Amino acid sequence: FVQRTEWSLHVMTQRALEAESNVEKLKQEIFILQGDLESSKAENEDLRAGQTTDLGAVKHIIDFALQSLHKIITGTNWSIKQLTSGAESLHIVAEVLKSTGKISEVEAEKE
Repeated sequence: FVQRTEWSLHVMTQRALEAESNVEKLKQEIFILQGDLESSKAENEDLRAGQTTDLGAVKHIIDFALQSLHKIITGTNWSIKQLTSGAESLHIVAEVLKSTGKISEVEAEKE
């Protein structure tokens, strides 16, 4: 039972580490996309100021940035859910291990 619990703890820890890694990658992607969005905003302001820029290209850049941002948000939500699930599982395993320790103490006192 203890080995199975330890294995479950190990697996859940790995899942939590992978989720944290995914969150970091997604944060980097968000940072890059925020830069793209700022560039698009600047180009949009230039257009409003009367400077010549290809409106179709600006629209394409904005659409691409919004699509990418949506994908990152979706991925981030998934990673956060996975991380939360892993943390809840680790909490359950900790409670099981605590209970196992109490049972062992009671059995030791009986002897």
